[in-house]
Amino acid sequence: MALTRNIAATYRGPGRVVSAILNGEAREDRLLYILLTACAVIFVAQAPYQAREAHLDETVPLQARLYWSAFLWIFLFPLVMYVIAAFVWLVNRVVPSPPSGHDIRAVLFWSLLASSPIILLLGLTAGMIGPGPALQSIALLWCLVFAWFWIAGTLAARRIRGLVT
Repeated sequence: MALTRNIAATYRGPGRVVSAILNGEAREDRLLYILLTACAVIFVAQAPYQAREAHLDETVPLQARLYWSAFLWIFLFPLVMYVIAAFVWLVNRVVPSPPSGHDIRAVLFWSLLASSPIILLLGLTAGMIGPGPALQSIALLWCLVFAWFWIAGTLAARRIRGLVT
């Protein structure tokens, strides 16, 4: 199934999509592709905010802001996500029959990519409206949707592997 169809289907049932991803070919190279795609979308979502900040504060030009934003989101954030996945794997070691590290990475990275439409909306709001209740509301919405996808995906991964009935 196409990536955009999977993202849309995740909003209808995140467990089904994660099950399909884990039952299909969820190799490590594809997980890295999912993570890097999510990071690229986040970088693009930050562009309106960076343009707004460059317009309001001319001491740092837009090109420099975009350079450092790309460095953060494309190069550093994937490493942070792998560290988070490793930490979650370590925490899950205390539960009986923990999910594998591969399953944890797949669910975490897919949750980030699937919630990226809200991240795009968040970036537009930050760039066009700026700080305020609208930005906070959309940020809260993104946090809730990301948590929903992550929890539902983790439960689906445990069901697939026979860890939970």
